[in-house]
Amino acid sequence: MTIRAVVFDIGGILEITPPLGIDEKWEKQLKLKAGELGERLGEVWGAGSLGTISEADVHRQIGSIMGWDAALVNAFMADVWHEYLGTPNTELIQYFEKLHGPYLTGIISNSFVGAREKEQAAYRFEDMTDLIIYSHEVGIRKPDPQIYAITCERLGVQPHEMVFLDDAEPNVIGACEFGIQAVLFKDNAQAIAEINAILNTSD
Repeated sequence: MTIRAVVFDIGGILEITPPLGIDEKWEKQLKLKAGELGERLGEVWGAGSLGTISEADVHRQIGSIMGWDAALVNAFMADVWHEYLGTPNTELIQYFEKLHGPYLTGIISNSFVGAREKEQAAYRFEDMTDLIIYSHEVGIRKPDPQIYAITCERLGVQPHEMVFLDDAEPNVIGACEFGIQAVLFKDNAQAIAEINAILNTSD
């Protein structure tokens, strides 16, 4: 079976993104109850992940819901993006870059409005891959099979011709059910070894 495309997730894969306790920090600072930010801003986060609101709308809605001025909203979102972007997983980024050329490469990310611009500025992902599918741009999140179908269509490959790496088991299961050869990320060495094994047995 010939593999023509290798596709990675971003958060937890190409970016190291441990939780930084942003909500807890702000709830403590503003004397809010535990979990209040998540409860009150849940709809904003959901809309932003599907691109049904703009980045400016996100700021406006947070300000309106929380009663914050623009400066406070900007400071909060700076912390949110700091956690979202994480730090580079240099080893895996270098491995991914080397695959680009011998194979078509792509990215599928459950993202948030504004992510393309911020991740390009931080990591230049667009320069190392053929395609990036962001959930906020296509209005679909993993593990919805439609997002895998869009990826295959835009790369011009069949599902069985793709290898996909993700750190969330439901996304891996969804990809496998769609016919993609998917690998669940545990660490760099394991992920690279499993992908290489698949590529080395490709016809």
